[in-house]
Amino acid sequence: MSQVYFDNAATTAIRPEVLERMIEVMREVPGNPSSTHAVGRKAKSIIEQARKTIANYLHVTPGEIVFTSGGTEADNLIINSAVRDLGVRHIITSPIEHHAVIHVVEHLQLAYDIKVSMVRIKECGSVDLDHLTELLAGSEEKTLVSLMHINNEIGNMLDLEAVAKLAKEHNALFHSDMVQSVGHFDLNLSEIPVDFIAAAAHKFHGPKGVGFAFLRKNSKVKSLIFGGGQERGSRAGTEPVHNIAGMETALIKAQENLAEERAYIEELKWYFKEQLETHIPDVHFNGNCHDGSKSTYTLLNVCLPVPEDKALMLLFQLDLKGIACSKGSACQSGSDQGSHVLNAFLTEDKLKKPSIRFSFSHENTKEEVDYVVATLKDFIA
Repeated sequence: MSQVYFDNAATTAIRPEVLERMIEVMREVPGNPSSTHAVGRKAKSIIEQARKTIANYLHVTPGEIVFTSGGTEADNLIINSAVRDLGVRHIITSPIEHHAVIHVVEHLQLAYDIKVSMVRIKECGSVDLDHLTELLAGSEEKTLVSLMHINNEIGNMLDLEAVAKLAKEHNALFHSDMVQSVGHFDLNLSEIPVDFIAAAAHKFHGPKGVGFAFLRKNSKVKSLIFGGGQERGSRAGTEPVHNIAGMETALIKAQENLAEERAYIEELKWYFKEQLETHIPDVHFNGNCHDGSKSTYTLLNVCLPVPEDKALMLLFQLDLKGIACSKGSACQSGSDQGSHVLNAFLTEDKLKKPSIRFSFSHENTKEEVDYVVATLKDFIA
């Protein structure tokens, strides 16, 4: 095979309908959405319709959706403003969060001298909710809990309802990075008292460079970027109308095809797991992948029984064979420090073996799975 793309957790291929919509908007709607003339108003109407569409799928109000350049900016907007503007002096997070959360928390700890607590991680890679309860009960200052819904490296799913309930019981704010879940699951934020979420279009077959933050009504989050009064003062800068329209189309298509595509991808994941277990003795899977209710259907993190002298060449050899996958988050590619997620809970003996993240979309096939498994088997032999 010339190319097998198993790195959909890093980014997904744009849907043809999304590309067509973006080209249509770029060609036919040149106006600045902040302009008051007819051409500007047309651009503005596209943005507001997209805001309404996204809000409807999440069961929130359009005014609670703020467009950003992606998930990283959304996380930064929320966490920075929580400390700077909302009086948060204590952040409870975990060592397995995306660096868009970890690094901004580290910055705020130095800049504002806030308290930071890390929730313990269980041996399966899940957040210890009993420890979270202890941390919340012992917190004497205004607190923000920041825990991602789906871990982007191992696929573990957080119990959003349980964490939201705990946060509310202890008068804490709750932020969740939902970059890996928006567009892949039905999410009803009217029933889950999460205060803030972050999302990115390129994770659900939309364009790169656009995403959104959900800011619960009356949260009083203030802009991270200063300039004009766009996004009701929550995010300055001329909105990328074509990207926002593309994100709307991507979410519409994702939701329309959700049941069918989820069933297909889930079957593909289990087939991949079974084939690996059949053809590669001593293979191990990181995270909660054995329990479909506690792990996303879109990815599998595999620890392979590769000798140390060959481990460093594994990704390179897969790339030579046309197989695209990753050691972890694409945001830390090139790092020689290993995965901070796996380092947080794997034992020393397992950390010595290479772990690879394979992530899937509706465009992948069983033939591709067979090719990847055969390639891995040949490499390990």
